[in-house]
Amino acid sequence: MYAIITTGGKQYRAEPGAILQIESIPGAVGERIEFANVGLIAGDGEPLIGHPIIPDAAVKAEIIRHGRTRSIRIFKKKRRKNYRRTKGHRQAFTQIRITDIITPSS
Repeated sequence: MYAIITTGGKQYRAEPGAILQIESIPGAVGERIEFANVGLIAGDGEPLIGHPIIPDAAVKAEIIRHGRTRSIRIFKKKRRKNYRRTKGHRQAFTQIRITDIITPSS
């Protein structure tokens, strides 16, 4: 069984036991969280599809760690104008482990 959840403006495929790296969310390591924006639940028979979300459905997860991705370099230049700018960026993330998928019928 798997579910499609929306968090941080992105959609993720969540299965029990899966580890996901999502946009940074508040919470301490080890804290249990619940995602209510479930767009699809599939795997056992007919899939449940939300319009846009499935009411009373949820995905439970546990926060494993917080971190930041590798640095990327942003470089801007205008030719013949002696204009150069270099900037770096590290995106914050939260790593979670999916523990359970709650369907409307259960």
